[in-house]
Amino acid sequence: MSGWLWAIGGVVAASAIWGSVLFATGGFSSEPSPDLAGYGYTSDLCADTSLTSFENAHYKTKASTGTASKDANPQHSGAQQNSLDTMWCNVTLEQENASSSDYSSIWLYNTATLHKKTDPAPEFADGYRSYEKQDTSVGYKVESVPGIGDEAYLVTRNDQGSSSTGSYVILGVRDGWMTYQSTWSSYASSSSTGKQPTSAEVATMLKTSATETLKRLQRSR
Repeated sequence: MSGWLWAIGGVVAASAIWGSVLFATGGFSSEPSPDLAGYGYTSDLCADTSLTSFENAHYKTKASTGTASKDANPQHSGAQQNSLDTMWCNVTLEQENASSSDYSSIWLYNTATLHKKTDPAPEFADGYRSYEKQDTSVGYKVESVPGIGDEAYLVTRNDQGSSSTGSYVILGVRDGWMTYQSTWSSYASSSSTGKQPTSAEVATMLKTSATETLKRLQRSR
């Protein structure tokens, strides 16, 4: 066989070997690389959750009711899996100098998710816009929030006509393939003397907290 045929045969053989290596290592994978925007997993989301905006509005973390882990406040957990890393932090708040006779409850639920296999962008907005489509006795308002992540949405429940006072506000943020949600849920009986925050005031607190919390999650890498 002539020299040039030997050369071609060598190139073909080398290409076949290189292709096998790429296939084995995922070099030809069609899966997109996740854009985590600098965010990393933490097992304690509460440690990175900013409560400054709530403290400035005269709310504080409610004292734990016992020594068992189920009585702890705040509570946190997380899990790292092949497709998702999930983190959550739940905090029970109370108004400073609140009367012990006032029946009220305030909860703050925060979750952060790192999507490692699927881009959440195509479905993110619809997930929050769907609140407006609910055919229930309680309506919801959904609005876009500029300046936080790649996109963010605020969901506010309309509680007009309720015999109790309180508010339910959700802030959802997507930054790359990271999604974050902060939910405020408060309830106070009609006989409560404590002044309840408006939904607009809650929204401001959530946005301020989310902005600082997301900065901390990026620094924690």
